[in-house]
Amino acid sequence: MSAPAHATAADRKQWARYLVEERAEGAVYSRLAARREGEEKEILLSLAEAERRHEQHWLDLLGGEEPSRLPRTGLRSRMLGWMAGRFGSIFVLALAQSAEARSPYDSEKYATPAMRADEKVHHEVVRGLAARGRRRLSGSFRAAVFGANDGLVSNLALVLGIGATGVGSGLVLFSGIAGLLAGALSMGAGEFVSVRSQRELLAATEESNDADATAGDLDIDANELALVYRARGMNEDESLARAQRVMSAAQAGIRRDATGPIGVPNDHEIVGSDWTAAISSFLLFASGAIVPVLPWLFGLTGFTAIVVALVLVGVALLSTGAMVGILSGGPPLKRALRQLAIGFGAAAITYVLGLVFGVGAV
Repeated sequence: MSAPAHATAADRKQWARYLVEERAEGAVYSRLAARREGEEKEILLSLAEAERRHEQHWLDLLGGEEPSRLPRTGLRSRMLGWMAGRFGSIFVLALAQSAEARSPYDSEKYATPAMRADEKVHHEVVRGLAARGRRRLSGSFRAAVFGANDGLVSNLALVLGIGATGVGSGLVLFSGIAGLLAGALSMGAGEFVSVRSQRELLAATEESNDADATAGDLDIDANELALVYRARGMNEDESLARAQRVMSAAQAGIRRDATGPIGVPNDHEIVGSDWTAAISSFLLFASGAIVPVLPWLFGLTGFTAIVVALVLVGVALLSTGAMVGILSGGPPLKRALRQLAIGFGAAAITYVLGLVFGVGAV
């Protein structure tokens, strides 16, 4: 495709900008593909190839030769390119999903209808890949955000409430450390009991193969093996067929592996380790709860310590909120401000209560 005769210098500048952006997006998908295997790798390579087709379209409009001076890629594209080579694909795909949703080609007269359609398809493809990553990450990420935020908000509220009563900085520091330990131990103990109880419940309800192991000794015409499978939820026909297969295998000297099919995780593996859950919850809560205590820990006192604590916790809340926004595909700023409002709202309530009790004590 040659450049239209009426194309202006501004048009050519815009085409060059599109060219470098398409090239940058293709490089992002290629870098992500290098970190993946199987189907996801093939999908990402196909996206990179589509971006190269779009790049070629703008190069053709520019006369088939790359301009001697190309504009610099946008900040978002440079950031995605940097992240693609260093971090997990979920963060990059979540940002790329937002970028694909804002395609400029809908209002670009020099973009082809096929390119506009491609961009919409790319958005859905990237959304699907990002959704896979979110599903893999959702459990651990939720626990991390919940644990750290709980520590941030609860201990900020505690130290501000205690500090507002007018007590000495030593008591505020002690209260913060005590709150950190109490909360972290409570979170860890709660997770330990929760996971241990779930594992014990599974152990009490999981299927046993004891009946199958002795099936070779049963009377083939009169036995209750089928009732075992009916009690597990199978219908009558399925139960009889299963019982016959088990008995035939047992009488032929074939023993089933009691652990089930190779490669299929049992329920205990899905639930996880009670100690791992307890230690993780303890550390996650403590990592958040230590932040509000840092000003007093480093010797600050009074109003200065309170302001520094608010700034530190505010930055942490904004960061976790923005991360949630990025991973969920939503606006990071909105999620960050929501997180900040919740944390500061809780702290404000306890601070006011501390003032009230402090005045009453005087």
